[in-house]
Amino acid sequence: MSRHDKKNLNCKQGEKTNRRHEYRLAMDDSHGERADDDLEERNLKHLDRPGWRSLFAFTRRRHLSILFISISLSTISGAIVPATAIIFGRLFNTFSSFGADQITGSALTAQVSKLSAALAIFGATGWALNGGYFMSWLVFGELQAQSVRDGLFDGLLERQIEWYDTRRNGIGALMPRLQSQIRELQIGTSQPLGFATQYVATSLVALGAALYYSWNLTLVTLATMPLTAVVLSYLSGKIQPSIEAQSDSLSEASKSAANAISAIETVKCYNGQTHEVRQYSERISKAAKYYLLQARANAVQIGFLRLTSLGMFVQGFWYGSTLVYSSNKDAGQILTCFWSCLLVSQAIGQIMPQIIVLEKAKVAAVALKWTITEINKGKRVWRLEGYNFPKQCDGDIHFRNVSFAYPSRPSQLALKHVNLFCPAGETTFVVGRSGSGKSTLGNLLLRLYNPESGDIAIDGLSIRTLNENWLRENITLVQQQGTLFNETIAENIALGLKDHSKVSKENIKGACQFAMLQNTINNMPSGLDTVVGAGGRSLSGGQKQRVAIARARLRDTPILILDESTSALDHISRSLVMDAIRHWRRGKNKTTIIITHDVSQISREDYVYVMDSGRVVQEGFRSSLERSPGGPFTSLVPEALAQKNHAQPADNEEESLPLGVNSFDSLSTHFEGPEMAVPHQDLDIPRSPSVQSATVLEGSRSYGQRFKRSSLAVTVPHLAVPEDMELVELTGRITAAKRTPMSARTPSRALLSPQLASDVPPPSPVWSPSRVVPSGGKAIAFKRKTSLQQRTSLKGILWTVWPALPNGYRFILTLGFISAVIHAAAVPMFAFCFAKLLSTFHEQGDRIGNARRWSLAVLGVAIVDAIASYSMHFLLECCGQKWVDTLRIQALGRILDQPRVWFDRDENSQSRLTEYLDRNAEEMRNLIGRFAAYILVAVTMMSLALIWSLIVCWQLTLVALGSAPVIYLITTGFENTSMKWESRSNLASEAAASVFSETFLNIKTVRALTLEKYMRSKHVKTTNKAFRIGLKRAALSGFFFGLSDTTVLFVTAAIFFYGARLASSNRCSTNHILLVFTMLLFSISNVHSILGYIPQINSSRDTAASLIRLAHLPHRSHERSGSTHILLPTPIILKDVSFAYPTRPREMILRDLNLEIPSGSCTAIVGASGSGKSTIASLLLRLYTPSSSHSKITLAGNSINNVLINALRSQIRIVSQSSMLFPTSVAENISYGQQEGNFHMIDIEGAARAAGIHDFILSLPLGYATRIGDGGQGLSGGQAQRIAIARAFLGHPKVIILDEATSALDTESAAVVRRSITHLVKEQQDMTVIVITHDKEMMKVAERIVILDKGKVVESGSYEDLARKEGQFSRLIGAR
Repeated sequence: MSRHDKKNLNCKQGEKTNRRHEYRLAMDDSHGERADDDLEERNLKHLDRPGWRSLFAFTRRRHLSILFISISLSTISGAIVPATAIIFGRLFNTFSSFGADQITGSALTAQVSKLSAALAIFGATGWALNGGYFMSWLVFGELQAQSVRDGLFDGLLERQIEWYDTRRNGIGALMPRLQSQIRELQIGTSQPLGFATQYVATSLVALGAALYYSWNLTLVTLATMPLTAVVLSYLSGKIQPSIEAQSDSLSEASKSAANAISAIETVKCYNGQTHEVRQYSERISKAAKYYLLQARANAVQIGFLRLTSLGMFVQGFWYGSTLVYSSNKDAGQILTCFWSCLLVSQAIGQIMPQIIVLEKAKVAAVALKWTITEINKGKRVWRLEGYNFPKQCDGDIHFRNVSFAYPSRPSQLALKHVNLFCPAGETTFVVGRSGSGKSTLGNLLLRLYNPESGDIAIDGLSIRTLNENWLRENITLVQQQGTLFNETIAENIALGLKDHSKVSKENIKGACQFAMLQNTINNMPSGLDTVVGAGGRSLSGGQKQRVAIARARLRDTPILILDESTSALDHISRSLVMDAIRHWRRGKNKTTIIITHDVSQISREDYVYVMDSGRVVQEGFRSSLERSPGGPFTSLVPEALAQKNHAQPADNEEESLPLGVNSFDSLSTHFEGPEMAVPHQDLDIPRSPSVQSATVLEGSRSYGQRFKRSSLAVTVPHLAVPEDMELVELTGRITAAKRTPMSARTPSRALLSPQLASDVPPPSPVWSPSRVVPSGGKAIAFKRKTSLQQRTSLKGILWTVWPALPNGYRFILTLGFISAVIHAAAVPMFAFCFAKLLSTFHEQGDRIGNARRWSLAVLGVAIVDAIASYSMHFLLECCGQKWVDTLRIQALGRILDQPRVWFDRDENSQSRLTEYLDRNAEEMRNLIGRFAAYILVAVTMMSLALIWSLIVCWQLTLVALGSAPVIYLITTGFENTSMKWESRSNLASEAAASVFSETFLNIKTVRALTLEKYMRSKHVKTTNKAFRIGLKRAALSGFFFGLSDTTVLFVTAAIFFYGARLASSNRCSTNHILLVFTMLLFSISNVHSILGYIPQINSSRDTAASLIRLAHLPHRSHERSGSTHILLPTPIILKDVSFAYPTRPREMILRDLNLEIPSGSCTAIVGASGSGKSTIASLLLRLYTPSSSHSKITLAGNSINNVLINALRSQIRIVSQSSMLFPTSVAENISYGQQEGNFHMIDIEGAARAAGIHDFILSLPLGYATRIGDGGQGLSGGQAQRIAIARAFLGHPKVIILDEATSALDTESAAVVRRSITHLVKEQQDMTVIVITHDKEMMKVAERIVILDKGKVVESGSYEDLARKEGQFSRLIGAR
């Protein structure tokens, strides 16, 4: 290597290093800004620290009655428990007296019978009280959830669009977190809060009873309680910050998963699965770290409380014995005091497991309250702000010196001093490059945003003075995306009208015929009644645009704005639809604004505004603009079209029309099918008086004022803008010709042949949406029941734990269960020691010594139990968290590995899958961390107690066992009822959440169509349904809970009664009877406390089934097939390929297609919409597989089925029409899917230059480090598309597929892309480019053009050869 070459190499390496350093500095600034935002958000949240009052933050006045009932019933129920303690004390005192020969056997039987009857009465009362409070608290939780949902929905519905634009993580990430927080609040304010209230009442009443019977003994026994309270309070304070940090981390993880699922095609095509799973795993691990801090603090609380609650008997019995021996108190009083103190400690101990649930609910309540506060800070939409309700709308539109900047980028003006006028009844075109501000005009006209300065007037009235509902009822905006709702096709079209329930089906069919939807609807499973899915995902881009156009036709407003609304259609369909729109609008003398970069749609008589960098830089009729060579308009005209127009006479209007309406007849002879017959009919649509379009009346306004256009002076007057905004002034002056009114012109030909005109359809029956199968029904298309909704046994769920854990965690799980067994064994041991202590009151001998000895034994049991309790809770929580995280990560990996068709199903929508990964996973963790341990403890405890009791006194133990079948039946009934209604409640909540998300993810469309009332009604219906199901769940669960909760008292009464019979007949000694009593009572009491967890267990089981199903999705799809690595995937040969989308199996897209794409070539695939062009790209990337077994696709002679998919997709890159960008930096978006170290910053910049986006990126605040997507920098459609093109260029793939990749680009940007393609093919001999396009200029770049029709190749050849033929291609391009 020469010295000169080395010098150049060193310079290049230095340049790479410097650029990389600059990018990292910028990224540091970006992360710093985000960190500041996070800090500010946390500080705002901390202004209202979670307290107990926060649980009632959403309690309304109408909720106070049920809250009062809930608290009252819980308090009374809690007070009954100490009353039973008094009875227990008297019962033990009676048996002690009998053991000391102080009473006879008959007296024992008589007294015990009375006391047992009292226990039974308490049991019957407790049944009603416990069932009542359980039911009322469940109802209260439902009310809180409904209150939050309604408050959030109404608050969000009243916010202006700018509030949504300025969310840090975007509105898409906010939706699932809100639903999780609502769920946490609902759970916390249901039975856990009821249990806590009951236990507090129990502890207070028990403390009062203990003080009453022996205040001094109570003080000695509970001497450690103040210390316990301080420790527990301190640890609770440590839990709250961890909960908040965990919630923030889960929000980030949820956002990451949601983005990956919503952009599944991009993730698959760029092999981004590993990256997405790794990114999700990192955020989940961060959340897990914070949860384990909570778990450790809670485990310390429980262990410390166990130590103090059991250890208090050491000093208590010592002092109690002293009181008995001094004859100050009898044994019954001492036992009652002891039992009451034990109830105090047990009640506090039973509160501990609810602490985390309540803390989470408190944090969720504060977060929700903070969200609502933030919502209320935003600008409210005042529907009555405008005081003008004009009787009619003529349609004159005037922008006067309008400037505007989007809230997400306030330092960049999207519009600068814009002046334009659109006369009523005419069609006006607005053209310009990507990002020039065209789409902003429609947003401002609908008052989705307000200008920074200047004014917009309609019919001479400022839109600020016009009522917003009136304004939006008179304007229709059809955007490129064609947003649809999760309803039927008919309902989506009918939503264009305010009174959509009164639209006849004939009118809907007429609108569909107008938008050329006949074939699409005929091929749908249920025709017009087919549900399109969330966002219309079951339809293609072109089909969605046609539905949106049909909705606009039905809406028929005086003003129509078409914003790239036909960009996804082929040229023939586009031209037919556009001509139909022209005829419709002209025939009714209505105003139309068409925003486009496709100048072929503009006829010579159309008036055009040209925009650039937010300014109007030129205006005039197309015929006059074309006479200004080098002007802004001519730069937008494709070169071939400009040469053609230049060669024609200026007055030859007939020839210059891109596709006149007079060409329908000729086109219909070449293209068959009902969609080519475009009727132009008036639809019989009921309209409100405010939406009537006015005819041209001379008295309304002067003729000159109505149609006058002033010449445009580019030197604009002074604009008051912030100092940090810089306005770039344009020099020179472009003068446009005056525009004459359309009514003054006479077209050279009839606009429409009489044969195509149709009369008003006859009156038809009113079509009601209620007759259509609603979303969520049983007969809708693409809706099927899957195992996500099927029940899974608890045993089946728990069997997944061991395989999901690494070896180290398996050891921890084993230790956790061993600790649970030790904890369970501690209860019978304590009962044995406690019975021995009781016997010291009536036995002879060294009572003080025995009391001291057994007291120390109790202390030893307390220490062991405290350690075991801590270990059990913390170790199992660790394993539960690891289990859940493993399933989460595995589930996301399996989700991303599923075939593309899997995501087309309604049950696999992005919102549902995200909820399963987020909320469901959080709930199912309790199955191991809490419930599995409690079940093991209950089983172990009862087994040891029964075995021990059988050895001591088998007769009494058999009586207790005799009640087991009854207890089992009651418990099983409670479990099954709870499980059934918990599942139904979860499904109803999911439906409510789906409507919630659908409304605010499509808020601009909701506003534009004034669907606020409709969406609110839909929301109210789903929330009311969820509430009704919740009421039924509460009633049935409450009944069975009350019965199961009080069964223990009936069993206890029977045990005491039979024990008295045994003692009085001398068949069992008093000491043995007391020992059995103590063991069974302590064990039953602990097991009984677990019954309250049954609803939570069922809820966790129901949610766990969904996540486990996702984590075990099959790998046996074509995504995992193939093992051959290929270095060059060309030539590509498709032989006899047939294909139908699985969701529409009857509609064949490809029919025995044969196609060969040579290596190193540029091939264009063209054809009408629906001919199968994009399907070929999907098959080459193996997003789908051919439908027939005889179909063959080979890459370089290798069957595509044998090629490793990752290797395949690394060699073939695609740019789709609607490209997805991720919420990260520009550089990270461009380098998405690339292996680290395989590229440098200079490579990213090179790809951006090739895509024509480099200069724009440098103009961003942080350049390539600027965050884009949700919560970041807003981009226009064209800008986003060019970044996607740069992403495809990076990495030097062997095949690039451009699927309508330039449809959203202006002429200049498209030309840059075309030059880049030509350069790539020439410079890289093995580079193959496949262009799927409707664009004539893109076709010219290709060496070979393949024409598809009805799924087959009908022609192929070079552009020149095909153009000379009188074939399909010449008709296709001739239509332009």
